[in-house]
Amino acid sequence: MNPFKVLQRLDLKSIWLLVKLCLKYPLLVWPTLSATRECMAISTREFGKLHHKNGPANAFRHALWNFLIAQKSHKWNKNKLSVLKWTEKITDWHEHAFPNSDLAKKMDLHNNAMGRILFREQESHSAHHIVVMLKQMAAVSTKIDSNSDLDSLHNNLIHIVEEQ
Repeated sequence: MNPFKVLQRLDLKSIWLLVKLCLKYPLLVWPTLSATRECMAISTREFGKLHHKNGPANAFRHALWNFLIAQKSHKWNKNKLSVLKWTEKITDWHEHAFPNSDLAKKMDLHNNAMGRILFREQESHSAHHIVVMLKQMAAVSTKIDSNSDLDSLHNNLIHIVEEQ
């Protein structure tokens, strides 16, 4: 992941929002970049390129990404609520800066929230433990469509397409 190539894809408004966010939480920028790199490496190792689709592997990646951002940021900021707020703000920013279809965006936001819930409940567990747990959750993730009631799926990872 090259941060400069990512920034080139953004419009000025998204860059400005990112700058403001990073200035508000400067100590959490590096752990977030580190968590993002680690998440992409783990997702590629575990699922190959499937995690770039909107299937269970993508659900895994989004939840893991949020867990790792919170876990790594918590080492720099001991205020758990502040770390969770940062994690939500930076991952929500990402979903708005790199738009998807409405359903894919809902799926990503839902799976992001699942990662933060896991951190709240299992912050002391190793990344390896969380990877195992999320792989199991991804294996039984729920396929959704535009008519799905996401509120009823608050404890499940969700996906749009079946993987092959």
